[in-house]
Amino acid sequence: MIATAELLTDSPTNTLTLPSTEAHSVPTARHFADEQLTRWGIGEDERDSAALVIGELAANAIQHGHADMTLRLSIDEEDLLVITVIDSGPEVVRESPRSELPDDEHGRGTDMVQYVAVWVVIEDTPEGRRVSAALAIA
Repeated sequence: MIATAELLTDSPTNTLTLPSTEAHSVPTARHFADEQLTRWGIGEDERDSAALVIGELAANAIQHGHADMTLRLSIDEEDLLVITVIDSGPEVVRESPRSELPDDEHGRGTDMVQYVAVWVVIEDTPEGRRVSAALAIA
């Protein structure tokens, strides 16, 4: 696995950085998150929702973002799971095979994330884009 990651931790925050140019980055991010959330005692339903959000945000970062993608997981003071995906580094020119797909075959990821999340924040920065989504964890 080409990644830089802190070891799984009991701390309420953990981070994984992956190259956004690698196809395996999305499943790697989901696997990392599932292991970390399991360690934190997050239930299966909440882990499934997190996997959906991470998959969509990571796929967007890989398709549209810069060279690196960072996934940050944290549990905030309101006991919300905050998932943040940041793309950074040099810009990457990508071919877009999606342009050949009909409109109804793509473009719903952000809507799905907004549906399952308590809140979503999208920020453009000089380094790239940061998208955060909070999920309720019971």
